[in-house]
Amino acid sequence: MRRLTAALAAVITLLALTAGARVPVPASASFADTFADPVIVRGDDGFYYGFGTTDPLREGEKVAHRIPIARSADLRNWKYVGDAFGDLPPYAAANASLWAPDVRKIGNRWVLYATVTETTTAEGASAIGVATAPKPTGPWTWAPQPAVPPREAPGGGWWWTFDPAQLTTPEGKKYLYYGSYFGGIWVSELTSDGLRITGNPTRVAIDNKFEGAYVVRRNGFYYLFASSANCCAGPTTGYSVSVGRSKSPLGPFTDRDGQRLDVSRAGGTPVIAPNGNRWVGTGHNGLITDGHGQDWFVYHAIDRADPYLDEPFGINERPMLIDRLDWIGGWPTVNRGAWASDGRDTPSARIPEPGKPIFIEEFNDLKPGWSWVRQDPAVTVSGGQLRWPVQGADLTGASNNAGVLLRTPPTGRWIAETKVTVPLGEDTVRNYQQAGIIAYAGDDLFARLSTVAIWNTRQVEFGKEMPYADALSYGGTIAGTPGLTTTWLRLAHHVDPVNGEHEYRAGVSRDGKHWTWGGVWTLPAGSNPRIGLVAHGGAEPAVTASFDYLRFSKW
Repeated sequence: MRRLTAALAAVITLLALTAGARVPVPASASFADTFADPVIVRGDDGFYYGFGTTDPLREGEKVAHRIPIARSADLRNWKYVGDAFGDLPPYAAANASLWAPDVRKIGNRWVLYATVTETTTAEGASAIGVATAPKPTGPWTWAPQPAVPPREAPGGGWWWTFDPAQLTTPEGKKYLYYGSYFGGIWVSELTSDGLRITGNPTRVAIDNKFEGAYVVRRNGFYYLFASSANCCAGPTTGYSVSVGRSKSPLGPFTDRDGQRLDVSRAGGTPVIAPNGNRWVGTGHNGLITDGHGQDWFVYHAIDRADPYLDEPFGINERPMLIDRLDWIGGWPTVNRGAWASDGRDTPSARIPEPGKPIFIEEFNDLKPGWSWVRQDPAVTVSGGQLRWPVQGADLTGASNNAGVLLRTPPTGRWIAETKVTVPLGEDTVRNYQQAGIIAYAGDDLFARLSTVAIWNTRQVEFGKEMPYADALSYGGTIAGTPGLTTTWLRLAHHVDPVNGEHEYRAGVSRDGKHWTWGGVWTLPAGSNPRIGLVAHGGAEPAVTASFDYLRFSKW
């Protein structure tokens, strides 16, 4: 009977996953409103099994399911089949939750790893729990000790021991990747049974930028997928996934441009980011390969029109999505670079290219048409540069005390570009000093692209603020890697012909020639945003941003 079931499942999958077909999203809609941090495995019976993080499954439900499990024959139609656990592991604190499962077949049994958010070691001391079962639906039995015990941070507290992902090499060695923003992502070798780490760990991705690791081997390379930015900011969640690769499971992992993932100005080739349709917060992925060799990207996202369970606020509603993963020139991307599908025409993956120049300001003096919101008298313009001492101010939340230098953009499709130099150094903590370009419709409605210091990292953040349910929502997505001191930034604009929204896609370059295109933020129809420059986030230590030009071009 098992052989018959597996054969039937294979036929159904072949019919459902024809060439170029996409799985309807959200894939979890038939059994859950939210199914975050998903991973899918194929069982010995030929069925697919999905596992999600601990949450209620439906709006209004008051029960948190400890690692819910769903089953499918075709990756399209899913049925909830129970929870992996009714209890916590023996070392867990009573208030612990179980997050971000990873499930693998090791030997003749299944092994499940999960974040245990609180342990009896100390408050905030998380660990990676491990359990075993004869089949994906269980019964699951906790091992008496965690696979990765709590880890003390050198400066105090406990590193975030989150988000496990297991890997077995062709030689049979087993590794576990784990970690998050506080501490970074690490890899350790596992014992042969997969139940405990052993030896010395290796950090493969820097702290304060990456979490949610998932590693696969393809054509001699190990690919490290990792999520960045905020997972859970409701309608402005900028979660996105980037990737680096290495010949060794221990790294170093580098992106398409050769930038390492474990340094202050960490790289990362985009795999998926918000693309302007209904989905934001596209992150924390797994990967499943069907019986015909097609890879499918498994992740969660947030519907920006319905971002919470039990609106207007509450748990972020993060259903499971599944989209085709394509490999182009040795690098993975979702839907050939169009990213998340939403049941209608997927946004174009065409890369914005500047055409005929429309306007250029080279900052020998300010041309007519500029205006200020809160003019900063410290700004000077001469000799081809606008020099702006970074202000101890901000635009997010209720602060609204930073200066913004603005002008009205052209109509239609255009690309705005600037070149900004801001010497933020490397590795040292400089929190949120930044400079860049902004699409501004008001102090509480904007999309800001800036090179920014976030703790010890230097990143390019594309952030959005908007009113939501009588409050303000702010979140960012990571758009690319900044230069050592100088970074080129672009905003590619067009108006959605269906809903009239202004869509802005972020572009980043370290040399002004080679560009990485990141995610999209939208501003409402009729909001008439202007385009401008900003330099704020912290006055100490003193640093000055220098802008060489602002250019508008058709595209």
